[in-house]
Amino acid sequence: MTPQLILAFVLFAFATAGTPGPNNMMLLASGANFGFRRTILHILGISLGLGVMVLAMGFGLGGVFKAWPVLHEILRWAGAAYMLWLAWKIGTARGVSDRDAGSRPMGFWAAAAFQWVNPKAWAMALGAVTTYAPEGGGAMVVPLLAGLFMLVGAPCSAAWAGFGMALRRFLDRPAILRTFNVTMAVLLVVSLYPTLFRDHASKAAPRDLAFAAKPLVFGWRG
Repeated sequence: MTPQLILAFVLFAFATAGTPGPNNMMLLASGANFGFRRTILHILGISLGLGVMVLAMGFGLGGVFKAWPVLHEILRWAGAAYMLWLAWKIGTARGVSDRDAGSRPMGFWAAAAFQWVNPKAWAMALGAVTTYAPEGGGAMVVPLLAGLFMLVGAPCSAAWAGFGMALRRFLDRPAILRTFNVTMAVLLVVSLYPTLFRDHASKAAPRDLAFAAKPLVFGWRG
């Protein structure tokens, strides 16, 4: 990869990981409810999960969805159902403190696994591979892309959690905290809109990417 392509990918990773989406809405709520320290494992889990997804897409998983597109539809709706459940949990959460052992933020492995039902994470991972992996360089470039995604994404996630923590001083009253949590839940649901209710007539044609040494074909619906 040329320095120009690496810089372009870093900007892509920053823009996709730093903008609002399911992960960042959950981190914002977690930082406000649990504090930054208790949200660190959530942050690291997101970083690892996205990195593993980029590796999986780069080494053949995209081809599975091209061959059996129904799998993508099943995953899309199953992920949406899970995110609606998470939105309900956030919206009905009560105020907690760092010392409250009765409630816990999302853990490391749960956050990593969540990426596999997060529609935005799928789009980010597949976009990273299909757009920035040059032909013939899959075996070397895909791990580089995954590593860069993790390095760029972790600070972006930390910033959202930190912003949530900074809001804690304004959320000391139960009514205000409840309003905040309900708002976060609504935003999490709204973040599903581009995935579940997009105009199917305007879907982009599937894009294929093949690596030269041993062709691995990737496809994307939407």
